[in-house]
Amino acid sequence: MPTFRHFVAFGLGSAIALTLVEPGSSKELLLLQDLDRKRAETGDSQLSPALTQEPLLTSFPAGIEDAQKEEDAPKSNVLPGLPSSTTPVTLVLQAERPKPVVNPVRKIRRGRPTDRESHNSNQDKLAQSPPANQRTPAPDSLNPSPDPLLFPTQSQEVQITNAQAITLQQALELAQRNNRTLEAAKLTLERNQAALQEALAAEFPTLGVVTTFSRDESAAQRLRNSASANNPLLSPTNIISENFNAALQANYDLFTAGLRPAQIRQAEQQVRFQQLEVERLAEQLRLDITNAYYAVQEADAQVDIFQAAVLAAAQSLRDAQLLEQAGLGTRFDVLQAEVDLASSQQELTRAVSQQRISRRQLAQLLSVPQTADLAAADPIAVAGQWPLSLEQSIVLAYKNRAELEQFLVQRDISEQQRRIALASIRPQAGLSASYNVLGILGDDQGPAGGLSLGATLRWNFFDGGAARSRAEQAKKNIAIAETRFADQRNQVRLEVEQSFFNLNANAQNIETATIALQRAEESLRLARLRFQAGVGTQTDVLNQQTALTRARFNQLSAILEYNRALAALQRATSNLPNSNLSNLP
Repeated sequence: MPTFRHFVAFGLGSAIALTLVEPGSSKELLLLQDLDRKRAETGDSQLSPALTQEPLLTSFPAGIEDAQKEEDAPKSNVLPGLPSSTTPVTLVLQAERPKPVVNPVRKIRRGRPTDRESHNSNQDKLAQSPPANQRTPAPDSLNPSPDPLLFPTQSQEVQITNAQAITLQQALELAQRNNRTLEAAKLTLERNQAALQEALAAEFPTLGVVTTFSRDESAAQRLRNSASANNPLLSPTNIISENFNAALQANYDLFTAGLRPAQIRQAEQQVRFQQLEVERLAEQLRLDITNAYYAVQEADAQVDIFQAAVLAAAQSLRDAQLLEQAGLGTRFDVLQAEVDLASSQQELTRAVSQQRISRRQLAQLLSVPQTADLAAADPIAVAGQWPLSLEQSIVLAYKNRAELEQFLVQRDISEQQRRIALASIRPQAGLSASYNVLGILGDDQGPAGGLSLGATLRWNFFDGGAARSRAEQAKKNIAIAETRFADQRNQVRLEVEQSFFNLNANAQNIETATIALQRAEESLRLARLRFQAGVGTQTDVLNQQTALTRARFNQLSAILEYNRALAALQRATSNLPNSNLSNLP
């Protein structure tokens, strides 16, 4: 039977709950400055100093208002198809980047389009990830030194002094300009183009000029002059002769048994192969940069989530301490809350470390200056949609993938190498012409000219089988290229299917995770109210805090995995923005 003591305890607990809980306390998390103010009011000093050492989160998914506020709230169109009370995970670093603008995202379409949609859609249409209004050029301060051999020797030369927030589009632009691997591939392409010009030069004759000047002093003539000195009938002759000879020569390989055309064709295909390699590296670089950027977004959001967990754990600790002071709680509840707060602080510290690592990984891919650090300026939101069916995507990948064409080009190169090898044991013919002018200085007759024409036939009909062995090697290389083409074709299909299935699965997970997040926020609010009123336990609150953190992770993971799957599907089909590779040779 309730006694007067029970009524007093219940009334005191209700009063504490009403003084601490505001109507929308489950919707918005306290910011750091609010937490510091309330810590000063309650005397709480349990939070880690790590919270004030890094500019971390300031924004999270909204929770659930009271029933009347939910009815009056405007509908959100950020994630079409999801509950309207959901807003995207938005990330803002206070001291490092401006507040991003969240743009409406098109509705996620799952599965295959209808026949009418398939008929009206262009198979080459792109699923463009970057929003059209986020094409601000990347700042020039992020360009590296033009000297690739420069390396720092002083500690201040590698100290981070320039923290820059960039969008995904700016990151892709920086990668096209600065990435060292792509730059080396472009230089290799230029080298192959020079080799092609060298091969084309064989179609023209070679011209040359040979000029000689000689001065001869004959010892035999000197002796004859000495012997004839006593003979008046003999006159001495000039013992010194000076000659001038100039010759213009021309040579042309008239017939090469297929050697010259094969060498030219091989050089052309090597240029084509390197063009495809530049394209492949550019596409792969785009995927790597996109994934690295999403990793930065994920690390930032994880810091936000764990800071929210720290704030929630601190609030639970304050509730437990106040209830203990009022005689309605136990020391065990306080200890549980302190352990939960310490665990959340450790998770936050690890998240901050991962955040720094992910930023440096992005900086390494973009080859930014040694003193620059990067952050993500784009909010976390669904990147776009994929308009094609699975079958259309597979066919598009077969038509677009540079890797498949590379094996065909390699096959042609091997065929030209086979022809070059066989040409060395076949007859070859050449023409030559020479016109020379010979003059003897001191001679009254003057210079005389002469013309020489010739034809040459060369035939190395036996070399011990070396040429045929080289031809057989090239023939095997042709078979290897064909086999690898078939294997790459299967790999391309698998990549498309894997990305397509992941895209659809994560589109469904976004809806599920969003609903679960709303319910977790409401469950935590109710658990905290029950505990503050003295009818719930601290364990219930801690369990719901853990469930809320897990729900936030699930929503974050679903959105980012969807974006990663979309980027992977674009890579698998070589479906870049505007269907081309900008600034590529």
